[in-house]
Amino acid sequence: MHALLTRRWLTVFAVALLASFVMVLLGRWQWSRYELRSAINDRIDASTVVTPVPVGDVLSPATGGKGAAPGPGEDRAWTRITATGRYDATQEILVRNRTVDGQVGYEILTPLVLADGSALLVDRGWVPPHPDGITVAPQFPAAPGGTVTVVGRVHLTESGAGAVDQRNGHWETRRVSVPAIADKLPYPVLGAYVLADADTPGAQGLTAIEVGHENDWLNLGYAIQWWIFAAGALVGVAFLYRKDQREQRAAAESGTGPDPEPAPEPADAATSA
Repeated sequence: MHALLTRRWLTVFAVALLASFVMVLLGRWQWSRYELRSAINDRIDASTVVTPVPVGDVLSPATGGKGAAPGPGEDRAWTRITATGRYDATQEILVRNRTVDGQVGYEILTPLVLADGSALLVDRGWVPPHPDGITVAPQFPAAPGGTVTVVGRVHLTESGAGAVDQRNGHWETRRVSVPAIADKLPYPVLGAYVLADADTPGAQGLTAIEVGHENDWLNLGYAIQWWIFAAGALVGVAFLYRKDQREQRAAAESGTGPDPEPAPEPADAATSA
């Protein structure tokens, strides 16, 4: 066992233990992502059958003259809600470069003005581009007038806020950044938007936005992969150590090993010399 205590092997084992520890932590982080995405998928599946709850139970109220309220946490994403108000078609937002079934088009966001004067952004659905090209505003059904009740699923604001500009008589953007859109509207806006159910007033005549599941299996695979690597690092070092020991024993038995150091001369012989 003395070879195990040499500086070389102590260094090798220390590096292997450190690497294994780091890989175990990376595996645990991937596992936490797997659990989070699995929970999101469970909420997505449940949202198709559960009874919707009032929007005020999920999203914080919007106060003040304008701007966006704080967004909800990830645990609120895909919650099915209901909200009652009036569509404001004069402030409609077209979200361009959105793909459905391989075709690039637009999603139509229409503010739903609630009883307290704040607004909820409602994604009424998707439409293809105008036959004459992207320089012409797409054709889509107008939002119904009067008081309507919207049912849909909460979608968190998208990252990477883009510019919100006026084009062809509508606001247009490439990302549904609720704060960026809220800055252009004359009333306060709730901190998330809603994907309207297909039978919601205003969604007829548009293609409903399908909700895709999170790829939680990818994170699970990464977690298992990191833990295999962690175990492999320790097993690999143990294998190398045993191999080194076998080679040293074989060299010693064959006489091809390193020559032993000469024994020191007796002290009295050295003195007489």
